[in-house]
Amino acid sequence: MALSCSSLCAHLSLARICGFRINKTTNCLYSPFVSRQTRLPLGKQCYSTSKVRRGFGRYVSSKLISANAKYEGFLKRRFPRFYQLHHTFVEGFKLLFRDANEVRRIKSKLHSERLQYKDLPYREMEKLRQFRRDLIKSIPLVLISIPPFANYLVFVLMYFFPRQILIPHFWTPQQQVTFRGIYHSMRVQHYPSVLRGLEHSNRKVKDKPLQKSLKDLYTKVQSGSTPKVSEILAVRSLFSGPPLGIKRMRTEQKRQLSRLLFLTPHLPVFMVGRRLYSHALELLYLDRALSRLGPHQLSDTELRQACYLRGLNSDSLNAYQCREWLSHWLQVSSTLKESEVSLLLHNIVFLSANYSHGARLL
Repeated sequence: MALSCSSLCAHLSLARICGFRINKTTNCLYSPFVSRQTRLPLGKQCYSTSKVRRGFGRYVSSKLISANAKYEGFLKRRFPRFYQLHHTFVEGFKLLFRDANEVRRIKSKLHSERLQYKDLPYREMEKLRQFRRDLIKSIPLVLISIPPFANYLVFVLMYFFPRQILIPHFWTPQQQVTFRGIYHSMRVQHYPSVLRGLEHSNRKVKDKPLQKSLKDLYTKVQSGSTPKVSEILAVRSLFSGPPLGIKRMRTEQKRQLSRLLFLTPHLPVFMVGRRLYSHALELLYLDRALSRLGPHQLSDTELRQACYLRGLNSDSLNAYQCREWLSHWLQVSSTLKESEVSLLLHNIVFLSANYSHGARLL
């Protein structure tokens, strides 16, 4: 009797499994041994489990959205400053996830189409560059938050030190303008040192006409004027070999140029030179991609970001001035070879030091 019962249970289980497998199109539960005409539905209709899940998911999602809207409304009424911080964080995470998906798509494109970084369009190239820098900056914050209950410390640090801790995704619009101004002022402090380095290196130039042209160039910047594109390109040959080639210049000059790109100079000499050359090439490829796109295709936000990256305090200028300055920059970079990227780095000082009245050199 036990054997018969177990055999019957086995047949019933098999029948249920077969019923699930055979009737995938209708999602109704019935035995395969019952004819199509005689099987009985569980209700008046056969509901799909996937439809039920989607309906339940939409219900939960709508409730969460409603609860979040009420919570934000409460914060906005009672705690406006905290609401601004909360809203910035929520929007920042949305932007961060969107950028992460975009970067994943770009890297997939690089792999599938066997492209190199320099072959990408300007916006994709800029997205990869900025996302990598943001990711590197966020690593210390992630490490701090690993220990138990350390998230409370993280929130305190994020509130009191947003510029040092947070990436631009989590800055308010006002903070973005303020922090860019602070970083630009930090960069401007090293302009005189770069010009003094040129003066020191110029003594080693044996070609007298080139020596005079370089002296006129940095003297003009020191006196508060902005040189012409033709005056900058007249000394380009000095920046491909000694004494001003990126692999031949003095260590101190490399460290000063690293500060212009916000790279740490406190590394061994070979690492400073390698990082500087890598970032200079990246900037050159960006310029070439921007020349293919055309500066007029940039939005105001993209235009100001492009100028800021190249050393100009774009927040103090209007869009026309930014576009004019960027066209001068591209006139210089579009003629340079990869061996002359040292001139591109010095061009940060040549073109931007006196273009904005707030960065005048004495």
